[in-house]
Amino acid sequence: MKALVLFSGGVDSTTCLAIAVQKYGAENVIALSIFYGQKHKKEIEAAKKITDYYGVTFKQLDLTSIFAESDCSLLQGSSQEIPKESYAEQLKKTDGNPVSTYVPFRNGLFLASAASIAISNNCDVIYYGPHADDAAGNAYPDCSEVFNNAMQTAIYEGSGKKLRIEAPFVTMTKKDIVKVGLNLKVPYELTWSCYEGNETPCGVCGTCRDRREAFLANGVEDPIYIKRKENL
Repeated sequence: MKALVLFSGGVDSTTCLAIAVQKYGAENVIALSIFYGQKHKKEIEAAKKITDYYGVTFKQLDLTSIFAESDCSLLQGSSQEIPKESYAEQLKKTDGNPVSTYVPFRNGLFLASAASIAISNNCDVIYYGPHADDAAGNAYPDCSEVFNNAMQTAIYEGSGKKLRIEAPFVTMTKKDIVKVGLNLKVPYELTWSCYEGNETPCGVCGTCRDRREAFLANGVEDPIYIKRKENL
């Protein structure tokens, strides 16, 4: 059996990659990274380092043009700045709408694209890493369990019942994901989550805050910050 992992180079997708490699073997895993017009390519650079570490096949896809009309704050050309506050604080201002870093239907598009590539490469399963924290409060509606179940049905039926989705963290928190990854000895020092593309993480955007808190909740410092201190 073969697996394709939707791979951003962040904590969640790297933990998915580790699970897939453990289950299927590196020779049977493809990691797919997608550039969608984000303001930096830092996560793609991280993805390449991690796929080299695991020895899996690395593929890239550019879907920038599809999001060209979006004003999502993550994207190049957006009039919005990336928020420097927690998701909880951001959600207080959205009136039930997604946060400004929500890329319109990104996971749906990524999964549909991944399904085509997976079928062409004789894969049996797609792994991706949505989790309950991202779905909370409608921050990222395409990270919810309901959304995942709908896409699971669509891809399974649309592939002639040959391809399925695995979203192992869809009911879990980021704290839970980090716990799984620490047990799998995931090289988190190679990952990148920050929405800014600087040499080191900003530490104040929503994803930086969530990431660091998840490691601290497991009783450890985020390895990327340990690495930064060692290089000072």
